[in-house]
Amino acid sequence: MEITTVSCVLGVAAIFLFYTWRILNSLWLKPKKIEKFLRDQGLKGTPYRFLYGDMKDMMQMMIEAKTKPMSLTHDIAPRTSPFFHKSLSTLGKSSFTWMGTRPVVHVSEPTMIREVLANYNYNLYQKARGGNPPTKLLVAGLIDVEGDQWVKHRKIINPAFHMEKLKHMVPAFYVSCSEMINKWEKLLTRKSSCEVDVWPYLQTFSADVISRTAFGSSFEEGRKIFELQRKQVELVMKAANSVYIPGTRFLPTKNNKRMKEIDLQVKGSIKSIINKRVDAMKAGEASHDDLLGILLDSNYKEIKQQGNSNFGLSIEDVIEECKLFYFAGQETTGIMLVWTMILLGQHLEWQTRAREEVLRVFGDKKPDIDGLNHLKVMSNIFNEALRLYPPATLLRRLIHDETKLGNLTLPAGTIIQINTLILHHDKDMWGEDVNEFKPERFSKGVSKFTKGQVAYLPFSGGPRICIGQNFAMLEAKVALAMILQCFSFELSPSYSHAPHTVLTLQPQFGAHIILYKP
Repeated sequence: MEITTVSCVLGVAAIFLFYTWRILNSLWLKPKKIEKFLRDQGLKGTPYRFLYGDMKDMMQMMIEAKTKPMSLTHDIAPRTSPFFHKSLSTLGKSSFTWMGTRPVVHVSEPTMIREVLANYNYNLYQKARGGNPPTKLLVAGLIDVEGDQWVKHRKIINPAFHMEKLKHMVPAFYVSCSEMINKWEKLLTRKSSCEVDVWPYLQTFSADVISRTAFGSSFEEGRKIFELQRKQVELVMKAANSVYIPGTRFLPTKNNKRMKEIDLQVKGSIKSIINKRVDAMKAGEASHDDLLGILLDSNYKEIKQQGNSNFGLSIEDVIEECKLFYFAGQETTGIMLVWTMILLGQHLEWQTRAREEVLRVFGDKKPDIDGLNHLKVMSNIFNEALRLYPPATLLRRLIHDETKLGNLTLPAGTIIQINTLILHHDKDMWGEDVNEFKPERFSKGVSKFTKGQVAYLPFSGGPRICIGQNFAMLEAKVALAMILQCFSFELSPSYSHAPHTVLTLQPQFGAHIILYKP
């Protein structure tokens, strides 16, 4: 009996010691070993701190930066990415920091960036989410899948973004923009000028565009989905801006319960729209020319061609892609337009040049696809706006196996981070005037100015470059052309310059513009 008791005690003690060792190893010994491994290769970095790494400093600096606006300068990295800006300024452009127990290796050499983004081994450099599951409630689909799944998703979704298909969406861009312009014209009734915070209007415009182009005749239902998605962003960001402890997402907190409720509502609404389309297709009705119709048609053809439903997307996959249409489609264009208007409200000579080009090409007629391709000045303006204010301020990739990158050997579990915004403001790459608004940089094209180096990444790069890039640029051109036809504008004295990151780079206190009748 005593021997059995002793055996049980020893067994429990052994189990306790085993798990204690595993926890100690994962939370302290392994990160410290990785830190030494990176330092031995000549990399400078922040010292690893138990469990949190640099997360506390990162959050504290971000909160502090957001307490007040900054001076009207385009040197925005100290406010939008305070921790990374300080770390890279102190440690060097190639260095490492810590996201919890994971090392984050910052890559800034164009050859290394090319190696990470242009690698066709889809399993080598995978998307890194920072380990916080709530973000998957917002964006999954193509942006989140890897390997063969990514290849399948990309192949089926590609037809929806071919230029031939996008041509048919220009009328939807026009209708949505006309609604916004009518609202602004009403504000100007009997006035020669008025101050408007254009940011919420541009958000509504880009949301309406994606509602119309994604769901066609069901766009009113699409608007409701967008409103739910907007609430979800706030809740997810609240969760994401805290140190994630495994298992906490299952706790019945008020935040968690509301996120799950919204997720179920969004999925239910999209599924209802999809089911109606599928029933119509089965009844022999022609597929729609909206994004959902093209996606369903492409999916059906792929399954039919391969003779196996495993080669297509499931209804759940299609739902996630529709959610991604909403998030990426609305965010990117709205942000491009708001920063472009802020810049043109400061640099009136470029606004005048853009308006003269629009009037020369279209006069007072509706913008059309052929004319949009001739707006060279506008293209340069958008390129420079995206350089100074890229929608995504950083890109991350995760490696699962020890990997050689340039002259570095990186251990499994390392996050590779490309600081897009900091790269776009690098004096060594762009010159001493890097923080000035100079659209003429791009007059001979992006690759000409960058000498073919990977230094400009507003839509990422390589095989995983943003699939909606042409969609976003086309929509933004239609909107800006119509705005310039109807108004002149300048930055209001009440404008507070406060770029900040809420998944994407946004104006924290809005975009106050003074509109004038032409």
